Amino acid sequence: MHIPDGFLTPRVWVSLDVVSGSLLALGLRRVSAAFEEKAIPLMGVLAAFIFAGQMINIPVAGGTSGHFLGGGLAGALLGPWAGLVVMSVVLIVQCFLFQDGGAAALGANILNMGVVGSMGGSLFYRTAMGGLHGERRVFWSGFLSGWLSMVLAAGCCAVQLCLSQVVSWSAGLSLIVGIHALVGLLEGIVTGTVLQALSASRPDLVRLDQSRFTLKDGMVWMILLAILFAAARFASEAPDPVQKLLGLK
Repeated sequence: MHIPDGFLTPRVWVSLDVVSGSLLALGLRRVSAAFEEKAIPLMGVLAAFIFAGQMINIPVAGGTSGHFLGGGLAGALLGPWAGLVVMSVVLIVQCFLFQDGGAAALGANILNMGVVGSMGGSLFYRTAMGGLHGERRVFWSGFLSGWLSMVLAAGCCAVQLCLSQVVSWSAGLSLIVGIHALVGLLEGIVTGTVLQALSASRPDLVRLDQSRFTLKDGMVWMILLAILFAAARFASEAPDPVQKLLGLK
């Protein structure tokens, strides 16, 4: 879902750079005012977890693949503004160190995966938690958050490419949104499972009380990261829907 340089018109990418940059600046100010230093370890390991998860592409359909987004998980655990900051850090590192997504298109990618993915995911999670009941409500709230944030982020990506007249509306919406709706099922399962497990073992983290994040928690996340990096060796080499439409692979 990372848009490279050269495909968005200047009017589109400049506008999105301004919007995303303004929201990120506001997010940084909100986080610095509301979060304690003890919250930084959780933000750091969550960013690393999302970064590693995005490295693993799974085959989907039509010779394409998709990967974990992580916006719904970040928004549910950290809230909208801290989730946006974490997702933005991941996208900035991917852009400048791994050339995954263009520098000029960074604002578009942050809007899609950071603003829509994380801030939307936070809204969906809290709305679902208020409406659902039962022992599995955390899982289903996380599932809905992950799936909806993935689909809406893909929709925003498709609209940006269509407005730039790179792809047709029918092809952009059907391929990008349609395939990511399938990938979103995995996104929802992973998001719901992680949140359900945390609610059972560390409910204080799910309630956004990061003050009790411990070294043991860090070791658990490190083990998960090692597993993800090992699994990345077996990731699918098929292009994602955006790459396929743009003819990049």
